[in-house]
Amino acid sequence: MRQEVKNPGLNEALIDYFRCPEVFANFALRGDLCPGEGYFRFGPEIIGFGQSSLGYYADTPAKATCDLAYHIRPEGTACHIPFNPSAVVDNLRCERYLRYSPDNGWEKEQASLVRKAYYRLRPHLSVPIRKQLQRLWLRGWEKRRFPNWPVDRTVDQLLEKLLALSMKVQRVERVPFIWFWPDGQKSCAILTHDVEESAGVDFCPSLMDIDDSFGIKSSFQFVPEERYTVSRALLDRTRERGFEINVHDLNHDGHLYENREAFLRRAQKINKYVKEYGAVGFRAAVLYRRLDWYDAYDFSYDMSVPNVGHLDPQRGGCCTVMPYFIGNVLELPVTTTQDYTLFNIFSDYSLDLWQRQIQLITEKHGLVSFNAHPDYVLKKRARETYAGLLAHLSQLRSQGGVWVALPREVDRWWRQRSGMRIVGESGQWRIEGPGQERAKLAFACLAGDRISYTFDPPAAGNPLVPAAVIS
Repeated sequence: MRQEVKNPGLNEALIDYFRCPEVFANFALRGDLCPGEGYFRFGPEIIGFGQSSLGYYADTPAKATCDLAYHIRPEGTACHIPFNPSAVVDNLRCERYLRYSPDNGWEKEQASLVRKAYYRLRPHLSVPIRKQLQRLWLRGWEKRRFPNWPVDRTVDQLLEKLLALSMKVQRVERVPFIWFWPDGQKSCAILTHDVEESAGVDFCPSLMDIDDSFGIKSSFQFVPEERYTVSRALLDRTRERGFEINVHDLNHDGHLYENREAFLRRAQKINKYVKEYGAVGFRAAVLYRRLDWYDAYDFSYDMSVPNVGHLDPQRGGCCTVMPYFIGNVLELPVTTTQDYTLFNIFSDYSLDLWQRQIQLITEKHGLVSFNAHPDYVLKKRARETYAGLLAHLSQLRSQGGVWVALPREVDRWWRQRSGMRIVGESGQWRIEGPGQERAKLAFACLAGDRISYTFDPPAAGNPLVPAAVIS
């Protein structure tokens, strides 16, 4: 079982991301890490957060002018860097940078009170009033520079840059790794449905019909307490039709449990419904992302963390378009704008934003994750936009570039991939481990200062390990 690493090794995040042989990652810390933490740059495109051995920190992303890329020193086959890459990756994925703010205290306390008041009144507010309040809450979102809108790949860019640095130091042009998706698929897409109210429950069978008309299966996340009744007949019929069932919190009431004991009591209830529904996944309601407490859950994967959270009630973002483990739970980040935001905050019924996000994610081989609510596609205009999205995903699938899968299928594959390894024998690389028949051997190639990918095998005679290591 995977456990969250409190002080992860410098090479761990890189090896785990690419599933490449350990010999190709050789980083060492340049000096001791200084007390404190903050934002810094790592090249012109990457903003990191954490500690460094230089002690140069900024309290906001906009003030991050210190570029730690200038302080890298190659020594032999090792690359000495002034920060721990694995710790920085964890800080971004787990949104730990949100804990650090010059505005800690009064402003956060007031925001918490506003949220509590909103969720107490929410059941009694009409949709137009809710939209106006949400727009007021979200004002100024476009001025936030971090994470990057509309898709943030900071983690992925950081790890690609580190691999390129290691390849340069070790004087290798190609690194073998296990391709991100099964059967050599370019990218992956999942479609999920959070069911908010009784009207959404009633529309679920019709929404399944719409999904089925495009040959796409999806997952439905139900709220098991108070909001509405989830009948056994609906659960059985959903499963019989090949769709997936997951839990969407308990009451969707916006509660944040800072006290671990209260959280554990809530987690026990959630685990009960996970078992009762035959679910394997979970999507937390707003303000419920306590990643360091995931060990209390019985679900296999979570779908709660946005890639960019500027337009979410809880801001932040995991800054990656790839799944990642938190302890033994797999996080499947929400990498696209949700339908409610598109229709009610932006008043946009075109596919422009969704198609732009799909392009940005798929061209970097990431996970395209959609959350479309049955409640918000009831009206004809929204339903037509949603059908257009399904048609676009179906076209991408038919072109052979996108694996459209259920969340549980992605969870199964990512766990298999994390257990595989690459071994070298007789001048050849091969993949070993359960699921290897669907795995594809790929190569990261150095092109200047950047990484490109190919499935083409290297020329005969290339060494199995870097030349400097052989010598």
